[in-house]
Amino acid sequence: MKRTLYIALNEVKLYLQDKGDLAFSLLLPIVTFALIYFAFGGPVTFEGTAYVVDEDKGTYATRFIKQLEDFEGLEVEILTPAKADTRLDRSDVQIVLYIPAGFSEALASGDKAQLTFRQRGNAGQWGQVVASIIRSVAGDINQEFQVRGQVSEIVQGKGIAEDSIEFAVQRSLEDERNQPAVVVKEEVFGGSPDFVNQYLPGIVTMYVLFAITLSARVIVEERRKGTLERLLTTRLSTGQLFLGKFFASISRGFVQTFILLALSYIVFQVFTPLSFIECLVIAIIFAAAGSAVGLIIASIARSEEGASWIAVVFSILTFMFGGTFFEIAQDSSLYTISRLSINSYANKAFDTIIAQGGSLADVGTELGILAGVMVVGLLISRLIFRVMPGGR
Repeated sequence: MKRTLYIALNEVKLYLQDKGDLAFSLLLPIVTFALIYFAFGGPVTFEGTAYVVDEDKGTYATRFIKQLEDFEGLEVEILTPAKADTRLDRSDVQIVLYIPAGFSEALASGDKAQLTFRQRGNAGQWGQVVASIIRSVAGDINQEFQVRGQVSEIVQGKGIAEDSIEFAVQRSLEDERNQPAVVVKEEVFGGSPDFVNQYLPGIVTMYVLFAITLSARVIVEERRKGTLERLLTTRLSTGQLFLGKFFASISRGFVQTFILLALSYIVFQVFTPLSFIECLVIAIIFAAAGSAVGLIIASIARSEEGASWIAVVFSILTFMFGGTFFEIAQDSSLYTISRLSINSYANKAFDTIIAQGGSLADVGTELGILAGVMVVGLLISRLIFRVMPGGR
């Protein structure tokens, strides 16, 4: 066992000293995580800009623009008519709202007022959303005037001042906004709305499996150069050499996983101390299953290029069918195929612990399958390993 551990420790030492391996195995996952976070990890609410030409500049036009600015996620940019026309012609903007002159005067006199959209084509998806928001705010103002008109008719001739009517209407509308009669509740399903919870399991399993399976190339290279044959001429047995390579591969995968999980623990605070330890347990078992697969690849490949291609194809297939970054519906044919990917079990186990607050007891099935892959993979690779040049 000492010789086996010595081989594993020596492999890990060489791995930590190789700047190229470290850059690929440790820095690349971190950079990828950061890029995905900045690209897709922003707020889930809409963010857009409403371009407005205010030709009225009256009281109600100003109030309307203020309500647009108060809408969450919407910014308002005031343009001159000439600038708006130029930007529309150049397609710098897709839609512009025009508040015509006399807008406030028409509302004050009880007449109908009109807003105008000028747009290119259908204004695009974001333009349509902005237009919908503007219509919604205009609807709120329209409701306000309708309520005021109805109240004025009811109290007409009762000597109630216009200011008092205005105050009562505004207070009633404010109460309705704060405590609406109909409340819309959002329930998110089909994945966690939290970016870290959603993507962290996939990033961990993707890079760990990719690095572990590609380590098969190193074994093939050692076999081609005769390094394995020279080692087997010493007191080392094939079994000891085999297990040493296996433990070294597990260690490499675990080091990578530990750094990713530790950074997530420190930066995003998605773990409790207990859930962090449970994720490390899952990582070790997954690394062991992946290492067994890597040994099979190393045993059947006869060149470094062959090992690389087999590892790449295997990794890509497991990423695609394992639900690495998206949840697979259980009633789909893809779900049945995903059961053949070891990533799917690791991703589900990580997701249960990280996103759902579960424990190791809740992922016993997934861990059992991964352990089974490890055992079967070791047996198969050990049998093939015997017929390698220099084996005995």
